[in-house]
Amino acid sequence: MEQNKKVVEKAQNMKMISLAEYQEGSIVSRTLIDKKAGTVTFFAFAEGQGLSEHVAPYDALVGVLDGEAEVAISEKIHRIKKGEMIILPANKPHALKAIRKFKMMLIMIKA
Repeated sequence: MEQNKKVVEKAQNMKMISLAEYQEGSIVSRTLIDKKAGTVTFFAFAEGQGLSEHVAPYDALVGVLDGEAEVAISEKIHRIKKGEMIILPANKPHALKAIRKFKMMLIMIKA
């Protein structure tokens, strides 16, 4: 996974969909906020790319900005597409796979 290290300037207008471009065969991520209380990270997934099953100790919100993905939460499959969101509950195994290339915003609340 490629991490974009470019610093995001605060107090500026940004087009969410343009925070990172798709890259064939890979996942691009860009951390926008990284605080003790939580993180906000933008992802761009090439078709077929995904995150393997894992567990996080915090709730997370996934909002899809473009494309379509399959999200498995405790082995139940959910399809989400542009304009939709899903909550990933803390301590529940989840995985994600791009059905078509897609972009998402991941908001994780730690406090």
